[in-house]
Amino acid sequence: MDKNVYITKLSSFLPNEPVENDEMEDSLGYIGGHSSRIKRIILGQNQIKQRYYAIKGGNYTHTNAELMANAIAGLFDDGFAAKDIQLLSCGTSTPDQMMPSHTSMVHGLLKDSNPIPILSPSGVCCSAAHALEYCFLSVLSGHTNNAICGGSELFSPLLRSNIFEEEYKAISQIQSNPYIAFEKDFLRWMLSDGAGCALLSDMPSDGISLKIKWIESVSYANELDVCMSQGLQNTASGEWTSWKAMRPVDWQTQSIFAIKQNIKLLAEYGVEKSVLHIANSCKKHQLNFADVDYFLPHISSMFFYDKLADKLKEKGLLLDEQKWFTNLSYVGNVGAASIFIMLDELFNSSKLKNGELIYLFIPESGRFSYTTALLKVECV
Repeated sequence: MDKNVYITKLSSFLPNEPVENDEMEDSLGYIGGHSSRIKRIILGQNQIKQRYYAIKGGNYTHTNAELMANAIAGLFDDGFAAKDIQLLSCGTSTPDQMMPSHTSMVHGLLKDSNPIPILSPSGVCCSAAHALEYCFLSVLSGHTNNAICGGSELFSPLLRSNIFEEEYKAISQIQSNPYIAFEKDFLRWMLSDGAGCALLSDMPSDGISLKIKWIESVSYANELDVCMSQGLQNTASGEWTSWKAMRPVDWQTQSIFAIKQNIKLLAEYGVEKSVLHIANSCKKHQLNFADVDYFLPHISSMFFYDKLADKLKEKGLLLDEQKWFTNLSYVGNVGAASIFIMLDELFNSSKLKNGELIYLFIPESGRFSYTTALLKVECV
């Protein structure tokens, strides 16, 4: 008998009060005691107006695992509790620790749950999409009857000024007009904290469910170099060196644990490979992209919104932009959690109608990975 997999519930958790643009450095700190030179430019391009940080009064209010556990708690009600979870998979690019795994730490916070299988996909934005894919395949195969998957990020500790201070001091000694490299400062104004998750089941709910038609993931790492990294240093010869092979003193003076992004590489290949994957997934599943009712792209900046739209049109993938749905401007870029937070908002918006198609698109610039998924609205 053919089995189906449904998303029956979604939940999100955004810590504390939203942080407006002019409040960001009050939370993150001022590198070298000065406001960032590129902050206004980046914020003008990404068009993010507010975001969320797990920081309050200079102290951290939540761990990454706690953000995820809080989102998962939103799935529980009289019909489904922690003891009913059969599988848990949580993706993140910012775990609280190197060991043990992120999902095991989340599971440890779900005190009323049972011993269950878990999986912690590594990666960047696609890590949570891979969690979704794994849970989908588990329920589809009949290995489990339900599964919880999600994504969470705690970026703010990596954006604080103290991460960069030692590098700034070192630069100050050799430059009269020092500044932190664009590839590092750029991301300070792009990223946000939060979590989102979904409950998957082999049975639809009594209300609205999202039937998962298919999920497709692909990596272009065989073709392209590292674009977004943490704990890696690119040498003059173009080789990548792990933090493990470096002196501890260099970890601070070169801000090794700051998140970096190669903007040139991103601009050259990010949108091109995005559209290639979208086109390939539509072809494989014989989907007319114009038939999609809601297109949910996880984009890091509205700067890429127009570029993605233009490239889709160029490739004949025509889609009315009224079908696009994003909450980037008032939630922020929450990395692996973004797609779940978007879908949660749409799912609970009372807008969805029976039979509508929702196309999810998750790009990852780490080394250029992409995930797409097609969902069908089913109302009982």
